Amino acid sequence: MTRQLTVVVLALALVVSACGGESADKKAQKTVCSARANIKQQVDALTSATITTASVDGVKANLKSIGDSLMQMTQAQKDLKGNRKQQVQAASQTFRSEVSDVARQLGKSVTLSAGAQQIKTALQGLASGYEKALAPIDCP
Repeated sequence: MTRQLTVVVLALALVVSACGGESADKKAQKTVCSARANIKQQVDALTSATITTASVDGVKANLKSIGDSLMQMTQAQKDLKGNRKQQVQAASQTFRSEVSDVARQLGKSVTLSAGAQQIKTALQGLASGYEKALAPIDCP
């Protein structure tokens, strides 16, 4: 009797844990959406900054945060399924390329007056890259 009771309790515990847990796909979707939201926030902060309000350390922090979020998206991709996985992979690769282009543009040495326009153009490109690559990812 005790053995049967133990088997029933274990089986019930297994059923309850299976029902209450979130699937790896759902967790990955949440991670992707959270990372996408953070990237949007960082891009907005960068594009709204002016030459007088922006600091080198601030821009570096924004770009690092974007890189960290892209890494989270990349890590979550393995748990996504079907079209969603393909969409996120393509979007993150496209946006990663845009971030690299911006970093290259910002890394060039320029005069101060030309630098302001170059930075503005680079950050507008980053915002455009976000809109093309990551904004289409459906997040509730």
